[in-house]
Amino acid sequence: MAEDIKETVKKRMKDGWIKLRADIEVLAISKEAAESSLRKHIDLMKHENDLLIYEEKFDEAVKVKSPFQSVNEAYSLVVEISMLARRFDSLAYLILNYAPSSIEILEPSKITMDMGQAQGLLNSLAELVHSLVASKKGAMTLKT
Repeated sequence: MAEDIKETVKKRMKDGWIKLRADIEVLAISKEAAESSLRKHIDLMKHENDLLIYEEKFDEAVKVKSPFQSVNEAYSLVVEISMLARRFDSLAYLILNYAPSSIEILEPSKITMDMGQAQGLLNSLAELVHSLVASKKGAMTLKT
């Protein structure tokens, strides 16, 4: 890691940013499509103001036999990202919009948020549930 990015990470950690590691996986019908789409996905993440990606480790694409009923073979590719998120709601935004396979919070050991952040996070989750129901890809039943 370059010295200037180390200093930026150090400064942002002092300012309360959250240090984390995330894995993102893509499955595509060709190795090239997997690599291209995952790199574009990471490039979009790099333009988010509340996120700072400072390290990426791409695995080799792996051929997967019959990943779905109608697909004979595809290529799986995983990238491990070391990054910072400004606040916990920024982390929730990352999950809702970039769909990492896993997240590991490295620092700090305790996270606090104000009511506005908590409200924003809960409203984002509610919006997601409603959009899934509206798209008929998910359903919500009322408890009676």
